[in-house]
Amino acid sequence: MLKQRILTAIVLLALLVPAVLAANPLPFVLLTALLMGAGGWEWARLNQLKTASALGTALACFGICCGLWFGGVAAMALPWLWVAVGACWVGLALWLLRAGVSAWLGQPAILRWTGGVVLLCAAWLALVQMRLVGVDFLFSVLLLVWVADISAYFSGRALGGRFFRQKLAPHISPGKTWEGVAGAMAGVMCMALVWRALDVEGLTPGGSMYGRMGSRSMVFLGVAVVFLTTMGVVGDLLESLFKRAAGVKDSGVLLPGHGGVLDRIDALLPVLPLAMLLCTF
Repeated sequence: MLKQRILTAIVLLALLVPAVLAANPLPFVLLTALLMGAGGWEWARLNQLKTASALGTALACFGICCGLWFGGVAAMALPWLWVAVGACWVGLALWLLRAGVSAWLGQPAILRWTGGVVLLCAAWLALVQMRLVGVDFLFSVLLLVWVADISAYFSGRALGGRFFRQKLAPHISPGKTWEGVAGAMAGVMCMALVWRALDVEGLTPGGSMYGRMGSRSMVFLGVAVVFLTTMGVVGDLLESLFKRAAGVKDSGVLLPGHGGVLDRIDALLPVLPLAMLLCTF
């Protein structure tokens, strides 16, 4: 399993890094649109759609993403879109993490399917806009999620259950602990403060999310980092809820050793539009 995870990660990095660093954003646009198409396939399967409908969902996600790019939408300022998408994610968190799997399954299938496709494409649009802003900005957002995930894993393994007897969300994801969340917060906050300091000293390109937020105030930076880290955890929990509703362990098998595409990007889906929201306003 570990060997598969490593090999898959190497292949993904070999594709993503050149696409991110290319002067022309088109390779990044098309590669990430393909990933969102794969996410659409998995989303359809999680909603019990048959193979033909799942393929249609994948093509729809890929086509919408390409249409947004070639239609020039990705180059537009879209502050109110990020407000609407951010409100959707916060509303989903407040509702579903309290109401549980039964509330989700009680919604019409077409509503669940449509909502997932819209949020997938919105996350892709935010990702591409970040790439257009700059590689430094893009990586500063991606690393927030990755550092949170790694910090939560190690702190949860080392300290899980020592300070909080109650798990984070035992009815959704029994393995997640409050100690893991605390570790994620601490890891991301340290990274943000170091990155901001390097921006101030001129040791980085200076276009990171942390530099932009810190230029308003360090209080704003701290609150924003805590909020985005929290929403990354929420994204992870919501995907676990959707998988529990579908009765599956992984969202798919497209990434050997990692599960599905949605398993890898679940925390990014809410963080990307919310980061654009915070930086836009």
